[in-house]
Amino acid sequence: MTEKQLKNQKKVIIIMGPPGSGKGTQAELLADRFSLYYLETSKILEEKFKTGSSKKDIKINGINYNFIHEKKLWETGILCSPPFVSFLIKDKIRRLFKEGNSLILAGSPRTLEEGREVIPFLKKLYGLKNIKLILLDISARETIFRNSHRKICELMRHPVVYNKETEKLNFCPLDGSKLLKRKRLDDPETIKVRLKEYEQRTLPLIDYLRKQKIVVKKINGSPAPAIVFKNILKALGESNDSH
Repeated sequence: MTEKQLKNQKKVIIIMGPPGSGKGTQAELLADRFSLYYLETSKILEEKFKTGSSKKDIKINGINYNFIHEKKLWETGILCSPPFVSFLIKDKIRRLFKEGNSLILAGSPRTLEEGREVIPFLKKLYGLKNIKLILLDISARETIFRNSHRKICELMRHPVVYNKETEKLNFCPLDGSKLLKRKRLDDPETIKVRLKEYEQRTLPLIDYLRKQKIVVKKINGSPAPAIVFKNILKALGESNDSH
């Protein structure tokens, strides 16, 4: 598929990978290149926990999910309850589809339970052939290093890549807002929990996705973002699934 065809086709690109693998950076690049709506699970949860009422439960399929409990899970690095996350994601996807948006999802779905809810929903709306998945791969050591050094901008919440040039940077070069570290969420001990959660609860999703006939492209996430992006574009231009 050519870049021109990708731009003209309503589609969904899903980016998965461990914490710090560059999902957010690559999602922003792809969103800009192909005019996709960038739907990020962590941002949806972050906004929900900031603005939502802590006194209300969310009732899903007859079961109440406590807002405060879900927020505590999120803050300690443990994945929120899959039905709770799926409910929020599907609601957002439904609204975006009605508006005619193509999507890029970063870090969603996160668990097999979420995948069984979200993937068939996406297939029904967008069609199987229009869904592609990029799996970014980095080592556990690199995950811990990247996350513990990561900063995000206060205004737009996008991550700033850590390197020698940005090491002492205090303000976002794009919007001028302060650069912050996410308290608790990016602490080394929390990152270890998040990594364990990814290995035990997210990776099993890959086999399910392949059984659902979703095209999965595994990309080395260790090189510089520009190189990773180039490799992703190349992978999206291929027609056959590579394992």
